[in-house]
Amino acid sequence: MKVNWIRQNVLPVLAAFIWGTAFVAQSVGADYVEPFTFNAARSAIAFLFLLALCVVFRRLRKRDPAGEAEIRPTAWRDLAIGGLCCGLALTLGSNLQQKGLETTTSGKAGFITALYIVIVPIVSIFLKKKAPRTIWLSVALAVAGLYCLCIKEDFTITSGDFYILLCAFCFTAHILVIDYFTQKVDGVELSCAQFLVMTVLSTAGMLLTESPSMEALRMCIWPILYVGILSSGVAYTLQILAQKDSNPTVVSLLLSLESVFATLAGAVVLHDRMSGKEYFGCVLMLAAVILAQLPEKTPKEAEKS
Repeated sequence: MKVNWIRQNVLPVLAAFIWGTAFVAQSVGADYVEPFTFNAARSAIAFLFLLALCVVFRRLRKRDPAGEAEIRPTAWRDLAIGGLCCGLALTLGSNLQQKGLETTTSGKAGFITALYIVIVPIVSIFLKKKAPRTIWLSVALAVAGLYCLCIKEDFTITSGDFYILLCAFCFTAHILVIDYFTQKVDGVELSCAQFLVMTVLSTAGMLLTESPSMEALRMCIWPILYVGILSSGVAYTLQILAQKDSNPTVVSLLLSLESVFATLAGAVVLHDRMSGKEYFGCVLMLAAVILAQLPEKTPKEAEKS
């Protein structure tokens, strides 16, 4: 019981902290290299890191025959399809996010990205899954929050904010795909496969559209290592492990704390500052995120209250 509680509650918060602080590293990296170059490097590091973990875990399983029965069955076909689907969604989301960070702050990016927590229940409606009535109030709050965060006085939105908004939809798809495949394959192996796909796709985008420089990569090697090992290799694996047999509402809510950590890290490390209107937008979006994750009362509970 205690192990499950840690997995379902501590792991998502740790992942959210890593992701939130990684916005700072990504923002620094955006000053030196273009999006595909940055993500090709980070995903390659993440893939190698996770591949080493997979080898270690497989050897440990061979030494522990008693624990073999507890390992989730891994079908290579499911792993290949899951890695391809997760990798495609992650590649689109990560590159859109990195492109947006070229012209927007890490704090704003964190809150706009967290909009996926509101989008997921909406998409679930089209998948014939019941959504709580409070979701529509959440949508209204989120739209108001986005207006305060992104829309300028002349009713325009910056290109960076728009890219981040698009990435939120990609991460929505990523969460839904993980929810499906995490029941079929090993979590660490799925994470490894998705970063192999992301490495291939981002490298292709880099070679076709960008002019990578070894000197530029050397200048931002520490942000790349932080995002590659911790944000990519560790945090995404923690997300996959946390979503296994967990309440998706609780896990999603805890993961959304990345927006708070991103704002704090941006203010402390990069000295980012937002206007009063933008901070108010953060408050509205955080309220929308929390409200979207509150469980709906059952008829019996409603009668008691």
